[in-house]
Amino acid sequence: MLESLGYSAGFLTTMAFVPQVVQIYKTKSAKDVSLAMFLLFTLGVAMWLAYGLITQSFPVVAANGVTLALSGVILYFKFRYR
Repeated sequence: MLESLGYSAGFLTTMAFVPQVVQIYKTKSAKDVSLAMFLLFTLGVAMWLAYGLITQSFPVVAANGVTLALSGVILYFKFRYR
């Protein structure tokens, strides 16, 4: 039950970034995305991923691995669509 909660929470918080990625891709604009916030957020996600790897918590690794990829895409778009 506890692992299911972890997977569910990770899935929902990770999927929350998909509409932002799609919106930026469709509009070719990331001007309203805060660069400072996303840089800090991406660093935090990378640290959560490291924590999950060290503690061998697969729900933490899975959620933060995908979230790191999605936030990386948003940062890429932020620089590409300047």
